[in-house]
Amino acid sequence: MATDGFTTCLWFDDQAEEAAHYYVSIFKNSSVGNVSRYTEAGPRPAGSVLTVEFTANGQRFLALNGGPEFKFTEAISFMIACADQEEVDYYWTKLTEGGGEPGPCGWLKDRYGLSWQVVPDRLIELTTHPDPETAARATKAMMAMGKIDIAALEKAAAGE
Repeated sequence: MATDGFTTCLWFDDQAEEAAHYYVSIFKNSSVGNVSRYTEAGPRPAGSVLTVEFTANGQRFLALNGGPEFKFTEAISFMIACADQEEVDYYWTKLTEGGGEPGPCGWLKDRYGLSWQVVPDRLIELTTHPDPETAARATKAMMAMGKIDIAALEKAAAGE
């Protein structure tokens, strides 16, 4: 078995290179690597982008231009742990701009239809609080939110 982790392959119709640059622009510790191209063997035009290797936030990805057969679903999502509201706001804004869609409970879809969970550390602390009533109030508040609002979550958890 490989000992250096996994690479996540993301299937796009024909936006692999654009998407790789988009993700690299959002996350620190990111870069675009090797770009491979279709040859005369096809099935796409020779010279068009086949795959793009990239790293986003230290995680390895391969973006593949495979055609329109497959689409992203919410069954797979990437979770971004955020230290504070500023980080929540940053990732929420960046990932929904340009055609992304906000969703419930901290979830969203980016412009390519890929699902993300933008989760502040405080949300996990409050929804797993040892006091079941505090955890329940925090969970109920979270269920009514789109983007997570830490201050509102803390107020709800405190019973305010």
